[in-house]
Amino acid sequence: MQKKYSGYIVGGGILLILITWLSSSYNSFVKKQEKVNLQWAEVQNTYQRRLDLVPNLVNVVKGVSDFEQTTLEKITEARSRAAAGLRTTALTGENYRKQQELQDTLALSVNRLIIQIEKYPELKGTAAYSGLQTQLEGTERRIRVARNDFNEAVADYNKKVRGFPSNLVAGLFGFDQKKGFEAAVGTDKAVEIKF
Repeated sequence: MQKKYSGYIVGGGILLILITWLSSSYNSFVKKQEKVNLQWAEVQNTYQRRLDLVPNLVNVVKGVSDFEQTTLEKITEARSRAAAGLRTTALTGENYRKQQELQDTLALSVNRLIIQIEKYPELKGTAAYSGLQTQLEGTERRIRVARNDFNEAVADYNKKVRGFPSNLVAGLFGFDQKKGFEAAVGTDKAVEIKF
């Protein structure tokens, strides 16, 4: 009789340890997944900051000079496409790539504008342009940091998904690997707005 109860106690203890480990592992995955989501939201936040500053730059340029209209129209179109890309919230490698392309197109358009501004020294000297330049430079740094933080969160999450024995829990509860930002073939970094 005593052996029978001790077998139940040992079995119950093992079951309790297993349940504790499973719940702890599951909660750890949820935390890491939420960190990835948070970092992705920060990337989108910095992209939005860039999108918010670009119309101000265009308006300053319009107000000070007779600027080439097609350049301003291209920036407006690129900004609209980039803003539409931010509405896609699914965390997939394909969405990262699309948003990266849209943001790069916007940055290239703004860079073309900045190159043309060189012809207008009176514009470069205005306080409004100087302030926007400072804000855009800060935003470009924020974008780099946000992308790096996102990639670190993805790497941390993926280590947990792939590591043993946590990979058993990941498979059991459907936690799949995630993709981070990757450099496009032939490039070593994303396009930035440069002054």
